[in-house]
Amino acid sequence: MAQDETVIVTGGAGFIGSHLVDRLVLNNEVRVLDNFSTGSHTNLNSAAEVIETDLRDEDATERALQDVDTVFHQAAQVSVTRSVEQPQESFSNNLGATLNILEKARKNDFRVVLASSCAIYGAPDETPIAESHPKDPRSPYGLEKLTVDRYARLYNDLYDVETVALRYFNVYGPRQSGGDYSGVISIFKEQAENGKPLTVEGDGDQTRDFVHVDDVVRANLLAAETNHIGAAYNVGTGTTVTIRELAEQIRDVSGSDSEITHVEGREGDVKKSQADIGRIRNRMGFEPNVTLSKGLRSLLD
Repeated sequence: MAQDETVIVTGGAGFIGSHLVDRLVLNNEVRVLDNFSTGSHTNLNSAAEVIETDLRDEDATERALQDVDTVFHQAAQVSVTRSVEQPQESFSNNLGATLNILEKARKNDFRVVLASSCAIYGAPDETPIAESHPKDPRSPYGLEKLTVDRYARLYNDLYDVETVALRYFNVYGPRQSGGDYSGVISIFKEQAENGKPLTVEGDGDQTRDFVHVDDVVRANLLAAETNHIGAAYNVGTGTTVTIRELAEQIRDVSGSDSEITHVEGREGDVKKSQADIGRIRNRMGFEPNVTLSKGLRSLLD
């Protein structure tokens, strides 16, 4: 992306956001907006200005979003389970905050790169999943991300706000905490390192497209520069692994002698997931650089 710009990363103390900040501070002025509900102060880059605030606070965000070129909106309530248990709170965090940022972009004329999710597709009819695939979210979280995704397109169509939505598949890497399938690598890693059994839910034949956080950061940087705005893009690798195979790889790379055990599967679990990355490849030149084996080796080493 361009250099010497003023950029904001919401959720910049979180998993993906903090990696994005680390890259952006090399040649830009970066502000982090985070309420630290899930983000950690240990993830913060000292070169970034940190503003602790709730993105639903209109006055605070109005002040923070002055004289900015691009906002990378990574902040969200990302737990599917929590969205099911507390749908109103999840709605407020994920939609109220996003709409507030889009309104500020309409007023102050900056680009917004938003984090969407493959959860919007639900259980796909076929794989790999293209952006045009029917949307059938199975949780409040998935529905919220679909709404965020469509708000981004609407604000571009109605108000000429420059928006790009990135539909992340299963992101992994350093600083990630366990939880849902995006965190299964962290869970298996901790189990292997502590000599505990690696617990695979169900039969382990579920397939997932795991994309390294470094590649997700690159997708965000490309989205900040692309002329193909007002659209959504899958961010994955276009390849898959079963959860059972993933457990075996992590056990082998870590040198652990942990057993792999199977526990009861989760209700409504998506069986297969794989990104079609043709759109982001053709329009932005995106290619994933980190293979799963390379990513696991670097994470476990």
